[in-house]
Amino acid sequence: MNLSKSLYTKGIQCPKALWLKKYKPSVLTPPDEQAQAIFETGNIVGDLACQLFPDGREIPYTTNYDEMISTTKEWLKEGVSNIYEATFTYEGILIMVDILKVEDDGVSIYEVKSSTEVKDIYLHDVSIQYYVLKNLGFSIKSASVVHINNEYVRGESLELDKLFKIVDVTSEVQSLQLNIPSILKEFESYLEDKVNEPDIDIGKHCNKPYECDAKNYCWKIQRQIPEYSIFNIFNLGSKKQVELYNQGIIDIEDIPDDFDMTTNQKQAVENYKSKVSYIDKENIKTFLENLTYPIYHLDFETYQQAIPKYKGIKPFEQIPFQYSLHIEHEDGTLIHKEYLSQDSVDSRYELAQKLCEDIPSDVTVLAYNMSFEKGVIKRLANLFPNLSSHLLAINENMQDLMTPFQKKWYVTPSMKGSYSIKYVLPALVPEFEKAYKELEGVQNGSQAMNAFANLSKLDEVSKQKMRTSLLEYCKLDTLAMVKVLNKLELIYE
Repeated sequence: MNLSKSLYTKGIQCPKALWLKKYKPSVLTPPDEQAQAIFETGNIVGDLACQLFPDGREIPYTTNYDEMISTTKEWLKEGVSNIYEATFTYEGILIMVDILKVEDDGVSIYEVKSSTEVKDIYLHDVSIQYYVLKNLGFSIKSASVVHINNEYVRGESLELDKLFKIVDVTSEVQSLQLNIPSILKEFESYLEDKVNEPDIDIGKHCNKPYECDAKNYCWKIQRQIPEYSIFNIFNLGSKKQVELYNQGIIDIEDIPDDFDMTTNQKQAVENYKSKVSYIDKENIKTFLENLTYPIYHLDFETYQQAIPKYKGIKPFEQIPFQYSLHIEHEDGTLIHKEYLSQDSVDSRYELAQKLCEDIPSDVTVLAYNMSFEKGVIKRLANLFPNLSSHLLAINENMQDLMTPFQKKWYVTPSMKGSYSIKYVLPALVPEFEKAYKELEGVQNGSQAMNAFANLSKLDEVSKQKMRTSLLEYCKLDTLAMVKVLNKLELIYE
């Protein structure tokens, strides 16, 4: 049996996923842009963490693992104190230790993660490394996880000892050792049959600790589970969901009328079954009456830095780089304003200043899921005292366009029980779904975030083209808000 530590942890989550990765990889969903960005971030964080353990050497990566193993042995003999990507194998199990600290009385394992906490799956990751090294005869002094400290605020310079947390997980890893032989035996029994997939049903493990790359295959292809099903109404793995699933009920249409549900669940099921829209005119009228013209429709785009580059930023903090503003007057006149930062510079002050120029302190500001926009503005206000009163006034005057949908004052079957703009927009303004698909380069928030983060890597022509794409995308977001509000207003015409 040939296993790497990544395959081992995949098998821990689901042995069927391990089998598919080995023998039927074509059915797995390839990583998207977001997953690729996370992978690249992991590499950057891993390289930086090595600086916590200086005077080390990195094993050059090659697909010839025997060569990597041989180099590791040579460096151990030479007495290299810190080896990055130290590579070992034991009974077909291949491991690469992120950082192996070598001392006269034993070795210490350090597994580096770009996460901000120690997750259970990391313990399994470290435990298989511990298992291999122990069986190879090493004396292991400790095993630790090195992860990002999300409470760290960068000053003028980066302080690695504060950016990272080193968590000793030796006792947890040791407690997992007894089970590893039986786990490996279980994996081996599955992998011996190269023809028949393991008979493992869907469940919580499809999403935890990560969304499995076999989920689409297991759910959509093998079980034909529709996009909107009992799994959207009831939490995956919940007692009610399990009860329905065990009865062979997947479609919402098939849920018995007398099935025990909460009020919200029952309403969602009834709305879907009836195929009719529900509109609470009184509450929507009250919501609309609280809006005064001109209305400033606001949307931010943000990105994150695992390693904060600028003063006053925490790891993974949402950093605004762009906004779109559609100013809607009572007579229907629309004025559009926008801002997009230059790449590779700290533009937060310029953005905040421009925002204060574009939005007066005493007007109605409308956002969709305003907690996000408010959070961005509050952080800017805390950072720039001279703009604070104006920025906080904008926050005070903000209203949430999500409210009528979140509170179920406006419900249609096509919203599929959700108040996310992803479902509300095509339900109310179907032509906009096509408009997003026709955008070039950037069609959603994740793409916008990744596009901006990678702007500095592009040549000037490609950069200007991508900047145009970012502006067009963000502009469409606030125009969509205008259209949704107009649909609510049409109820009273």
